[in-house]
Formats: sequence, C-alpha cells, structure tokens
Amino acid sequence: MPKVELHLHLEGAAPPAFIRGLAQEKSVDLSGIFDEAGAYSYVDFCDFLKVYEAATSVLQSPEDYARLTRAVLSESAEHGVIYSETFLSPDFCGGRDLGAWREYLHAIREAADAAERDDGIVLRGIVTPIRHFGPEKARETALCAAETAGDWIVGFGIGGDEKSGELGDFAWSFDMAREAGLRLTAHAGEWRGPESVESAVDDLRVERVGHGVRAIEDPALVERLAEDGVVLEVCPGSNVALGVYPDWQSHPIEKLRGAGVKVTVSTDDPPFFHTTMSHEFDRLAETFGWDRGELDKLNRMAAEAAFCDDATRASILKKLEAQ
Repeated sequence: MPKVELHLHLEGAAPPAFIRGLAQEKSVDLSGIFDEAGAYSYVDFCDFLKVYEAATSVLQSPEDYARLTRAVLSESAEHGVIYSETFLSPDFCGGRDLGAWREYLHAIREAADAAERDDGIVLRGIVTPIRHFGPEKARETALCAAETAGDWIVGFGIGGDEKSGELGDFAWSFDMAREAGLRLTAHAGEWRGPESVESAVDDLRVERVGHGVRAIEDPALVERLAEDGVVLEVCPGSNVALGVYPDWQSHPIEKLRGAGVKVTVSTDDPPFFHTTMSHEFDRLAETFGWDRGELDKLNRMAAEAAFCDDATRASILKKLEAQ
C-alpha cells in the first residue's frame, strides 16, 4: 500500500551496502561496524551513535549526498513510500557555510527530482541543527534554513542528544525559522520524559513532535496534545530497537491514538533498526490489530500533517485515495 513518512534521517537511512561501497572507493576502513550478514552492528545506544558516526563519516561531498539520496529513495519507494520528509543538517553538509550548504542542497534536490521522475516518490527537506552542538551553532543552521526556505526546504527541527541542554535555549533559531515561513518540529519525549514534549510545544511552539511517545506518562499532557492537534512522528521499531520500550506490545502508540492524539508512523534510521515502512505497518497490524482502514487513516493523517505545499498535499491524497 502507498505510505507517507515524516521522520527520516537521510544519513541514518543509508543502506549498509552503499556505505561499504563508498568506503572502499575512498579507502576508508569501516571494519567493526557491520555484522557477518553485512548489516550495521551495535550493542546499545552509545554504541549505535559510534557506528552511526563511523558510517556517515564517508559522506564528504555534494556528490556523495546525491548518490545517498538516490539510494535511500530507491529503497523507500520499494516499500510503497510515495512521500517522505527527511532531516538535513548544514552541520554535515558544508559545515554551516551558506554557500557550501547551497551546493549540497542543489545536489540533493537534483537526486530527489530524478527519484520522483523514475520511482514516483516525492521528497522534501527539514533542516535540523544538532542539539549537542549548542545554541550558537544552531543559529548558523537556522540562517542556512531561512535563506533556502521555499517549496523544497519546508521545515525546521532539532535532532541530536536529547539530554543535552534545554529546548528553550534554541528558541531564537526556531523564531528565525518561523519568520522565514518554515513549519516546525522537534525531537522530544524519546530519551527524556513528558516534560521534554511539553517544552517543545511551549518553548519552541512546534506543531509536530519527533517521537513524543513518553508523553503517555503524563495523562494531562496527552489530553492537551489531543485537544491542540499536535502531531507525533512515532517510530515504534526505532523505540524498540534502542530499548525505549522492551517490545512492540509495550509501545504506547495504540494508547496515544486511543486518547485522540494524532500519530503518524516512520522508520527514523531504518537499516540501523532492521526495519522498513512495510515492516512497521505489518507489526502495527500484528500487534494492535490495525486493519487496512486504520492504516489508510494513518497515511491520510501523515499527509495532512506534512509540511509540503497544498498542491503537493492534494497530489499525495489523490494517490492514497486511488488505492
């Protein structure tokens, strides 16, 4: 079935075979980050971060990112994804230099256009500062976002170590992005509790929250999210793989949805968590009994929450309704 994905890290979606090939071309030794089957290998969250950084260290030029974009979108399209929003960081694409960022962005967009033409998948970008790099560097990232905001760069968020600093420290950057017309999201409520989700809504005034699942620990917050229509970009497979929850049965997505919270489903960093959008949908059906009608509603909700323009949204909804 066609699917809409709102929470995808471009570097984190790099297929292991793609990274191995790029490492060989650049004579970079990445031994130790893959298992015998060729998949990414790590033992816990800290180790995951080390493997992630090692894998993405071979992405060093606009051309590398263009090739990465095609590889990622090809795999997404194979699993029925017709629209995706991906997190992009000028920290990794040109070191927050506006001129270099434009070069990276141009290469990524050209690759995305080719994927749309060949595979029928539409991509849009959300610029994200890295939380543990600090508020000052986030301001430079926000400037890159504001200068390239438009029909393709459609959102602004924040990723990185959720336990580093406070979200309110980044309010200036989010204000700049908002004034540039970008729509806002923020990673929160994954490694910190419900107070992190509340801070994202109050201090950054976001309309979507990346993950946000630990809001379930505060019934009053859950009620507020439902009343205000805040959308959660939920990544169940990621949460289980990293130990936020021990298994799918323990995951709160069904309780959140039952309480009236708008939930969507994404893969986060799919090859690292041995998941795909097809797998996520299959597990939702197996674990919670969601039928085709409920999964259709999930997709429509994601399309309605997408940061794209109205014409693109209408096209996505038309494709969903045609199935």
